[in-house]
Amino acid sequence: MKATHFCVIAVTIVASFLGIFTLVAGFNLGEGGASASRVATFSTTDLNGALSEADSDLLVSVNTKEYELIKTNDPFFDKQWALEQMNITDLWNLTTDSKEVVIAILDTGIDSDHEDLQGKVVAEVNFTDSPSSNDINGHGTHVAGIICATANNSIGVAGLVPSCKIMNVKVANDYGFCDEATVARGIIWSVDHGAQVINISLEIRNHSITLEQAVNYAWDHGVLIITAAGNQGNKSAVYPAYYENSIAVAATRPDETLAPLSNYGDWVDVAAPGYNIYSTLPGNKYGYETGTSFATAYVSGLAAILSSVLSDMNGNGMLNDEVRSAIEKSCRQTNSTGYNFGIVNATAYIRQFVVTNP
Repeated sequence: MKATHFCVIAVTIVASFLGIFTLVAGFNLGEGGASASRVATFSTTDLNGALSEADSDLLVSVNTKEYELIKTNDPFFDKQWALEQMNITDLWNLTTDSKEVVIAILDTGIDSDHEDLQGKVVAEVNFTDSPSSNDINGHGTHVAGIICATANNSIGVAGLVPSCKIMNVKVANDYGFCDEATVARGIIWSVDHGAQVINISLEIRNHSITLEQAVNYAWDHGVLIITAAGNQGNKSAVYPAYYENSIAVAATRPDETLAPLSNYGDWVDVAAPGYNIYSTLPGNKYGYETGTSFATAYVSGLAAILSSVLSDMNGNGMLNDEVRSAIEKSCRQTNSTGYNFGIVNATAYIRQFVVTNP
């Protein structure tokens, strides 16, 4: 039995008595052009209806030239159904001139020597009792690959935003356990060391003032936190996803219905692909995982892309509010229920403002 299986079972039992542990919010299913200038014209209609003129001013630094379809030579690209559903090749084309963004991944560690992740980790810290910041569990490495695995290198898979850099912030031990104070420390460390987006594919069953204060600290410093909605298959709130200053993510299947065990409810903000997700595993391996953890990674990747192309419209010196608004407004409505805004669809949002140069 893999450690990720044990984590879910063990934490479910322990948390019901102690209420202090968190678990990685996923489970295994299988095998081991333009510069910074304002865009001149825009559409006033998005997928859901009205899109204000102010929204058009958010976007800068998009590639506005005619483009050809980007094709990668990554051998497992065809296994990555989520990238096709999210129209990733369009998104890459539209943001080719985007700035590099740093994402902190608070998880079980990352195998930074993985063939598809080499050179991606720019900082790391270990807040656990594990002797190493490396990923023994596998969960953190899988999340990292979804976000930033190198594309078009004839190896493995392609990340959603392969140009970004990541921080390896180990807050869960090698069995996937951690407590709310450790997650809070990881958040504050990430903010203080320059992260622009924080991915937290973890869930805690009980409210913690310390953790909520850390989430608010990040928001107040312009950092956007993306969080897993949890895998109990019900409306139960988990943390930090439930907190106002984070984006809670549910998981969906290829047919856009909720993935098995994904939490849902009016406190969940958006949904993203989280079923049979193929990505990196420690030791130059690859495999499938399912859960809100992996849906969270896709939204973190979109947040990074948007952070690289949006401008600060309200003059507060931060972009997290603009990025959050863009993610939520871009969502595609489906027949599924259980989340407020729909399935993320930032490609369509960005395309609203593309101008083709003569």
